[in-house]
Amino acid sequence: MSCRRLKGDERPEHEIREHYAVEVLLADQLRASSKEARVSGNLYSILYEELYRKVPHHQQLTRKASAEGTAKSLEWQYRMVGRFLRPQTRFLEVGPGDCALSIKVAAMVEQVYAVDISATITSHASVPSNFKLVLSDGCDVPLPEKCIDIAYSNQLMEHLHPDDAREQLQNIYKTLKPEGRYICITPNKVNGPWDVSYCCDQEARGFHLKEYSIRELVQLFREVGFRQLSAYAGARGYYVRFPIFLIIALEDLLSLLPFRIRSGIGRCLLFRAMMGIRMVGMK
Repeated sequence: MSCRRLKGDERPEHEIREHYAVEVLLADQLRASSKEARVSGNLYSILYEELYRKVPHHQQLTRKASAEGTAKSLEWQYRMVGRFLRPQTRFLEVGPGDCALSIKVAAMVEQVYAVDISATITSHASVPSNFKLVLSDGCDVPLPEKCIDIAYSNQLMEHLHPDDAREQLQNIYKTLKPEGRYICITPNKVNGPWDVSYCCDQEARGFHLKEYSIRELVQLFREVGFRQLSAYAGARGYYVRFPIFLIIALEDLLSLLPFRIRSGIGRCLLFRAMMGIRMVGMK
């Protein structure tokens, strides 16, 4: 069977298949692991490090993002969250990466918290006085209850064990003030998978431990307690509020199609703009 490629992956086929074999094996360990191993045993970090050691041609190691591309990505994210920010906002980013977005937001709001498992995620020599890095075990959000106006995560939820994702969502909910909002961006499984398993599988089997449909996220957010949900469609920083029921209807229609047809249609720009999950839950 020919090897399908994620956009931008120009590696030889044998390298993609090697990457696939290693990542699926390691991801299966995470899926079968206990909560104690994942959190107290730091299994997430251990297995990611093993992946990068065994797959030196991994795109995360070899891709050299241009300064222009990095700046555009940051600006596109800011356009999504910026509409919700006010000078008095207390902002939380979960899984902030290099903290570039959180630091940019800090110039516009009262207080910013960046929650991550690592104390070395940012190399900035100095940070704003209203910025605070908070360490987490990957599930907890160690902040007081009802202290956050806007919470945000981007491409994080799919990397968590489903049990951990639910627990983290519950903890994010607890930090929100009444009418506080959580902006969650994650890939849609209906036009996925979006990890390396796209080369060979019809569902995510790599370190995207679970990809979600918007129908599944709506149910999960409501179970946690979010009382109002909305979704946004768009691309490259231009987003408009879009009816959730239409996205669910689109998911249902695409799900009826054979995988190759569904994938071909679902990955075109128009469908990616509508189906990429950008969901906002209000407490």
